[in-house]
Amino acid sequence: MVRKKQGNDKALTAKRRLVAHTNPKLPIAEQYRTVRSNIQFSNLDEDIRSLVMTSSGPGEGKSTTAANLAIVYAQQGKRVLLIDADLRKPTAHFSFRLENYVGFTNVLTRKAKLLDAVHETNIPNLSVLTSGPIPPNPSELLASKNMDALLDEMYETFDFILFDTPPTLAVTDAQVLANKVEATILVISSGKTEREAAQKAKELLLNAKARLLGVILNNRKIEDGGHYYYYYYGTN
Repeated sequence: MVRKKQGNDKALTAKRRLVAHTNPKLPIAEQYRTVRSNIQFSNLDEDIRSLVMTSSGPGEGKSTTAANLAIVYAQQGKRVLLIDADLRKPTAHFSFRLENYVGFTNVLTRKAKLLDAVHETNIPNLSVLTSGPIPPNPSELLASKNMDALLDEMYETFDFILFDTPPTLAVTDAQVLANKVEATILVISSGKTEREAAQKAKELLLNAKARLLGVILNNRKIEDGGHYYYYYYGTN
């Protein structure tokens, strides 16, 4: 009985994380769509097709934000690939209730083909590439020529590619990927992220030649005292 309850709790938590799919009429889901619109309007000449989502530190909501942003892009009819590039503490397989035996690391090391490792979800147009086995050298894998070739292959199949990466201040993974993709967004948590940490994360990303579009302010309550989190997107 306990195991069943734990399983139900995990399923409920995962469902809440994907609010843009499970409750698309809630204000928070609309905020994700606003983020999507702001990203699209940030470049009027051509669509941004690849994006890194990172944060300064852990527990600031970047993975939940990445998952829901991927969902609202898919709802727009785009072929979306969400990649769990947090090769140290992956979470996408939990959020989408997927197996994680084969994933991103297997493809990077050429032990699996991209389309064989990708999971189709129950959300139309949305595919997920889970992390796969945790490697001893994540940064080196992400900086490899195999990563460049893999990104080119992804562009051939998908309209929008979103990388959920580790916190910027913890490891260099986000900086490495930010240098390879078209744009980057930094997630910070209201009342948790220290100003100095956010500024340092921004500096590290810019030093890596990332195109930093802006910041999402997470976990800020709306004015009327409601319980929904508020997401804000702002350009630099």
